[in-house]
Amino acid sequence: MKIVVIGGSGLIGGKLVTNLRERGHETVADTGVNTVTGEGLAGALAGASVVVDVSTASSFDDAALELLDTSTRNLLAAEAAAGVGHHVALSAVGTQEELIKQSSIPYSIVHATRLLAADDVASALGEISEGSPLNGTLLTP
Repeated sequence: MKIVVIGGSGLIGGKLVTNLRERGHETVADTGVNTVTGEGLAGALAGASVVVDVSTASSFDDAALELLDTSTRNLLAAEAAAGVGHHVALSAVGTQEELIKQSSIPYSIVHATRLLAADDVASALGEISEGSPLNGTLLTP
């Protein structure tokens, strides 16, 4: 299965990419993709079954949240165009979640409810990525 990881160069994203590759998946980190402008999204998502978004805002001020909103909108639109069947998001921002819930893409939203090791979060995201969309939110322990 082809899985694209947006934010794949970050701490959790890098661990998730490794985890998914060890599970035998064709995994693409988001190298060359700009979700704010949409540049590179169509090529990166071509043939993808699942997109996992572990990108984060640099802060939670209005400007950063607006960029995250734009990024999420662009990502969801590109997923719809590419026929992606499952959007998985590690989320800490409620507005992002509403955009995901309102989209046509089947989804799973994951909240880390307390401090967890990055390896544990990546492992949980990997398992969720392999499964059917929850069309809901999962609170990790």
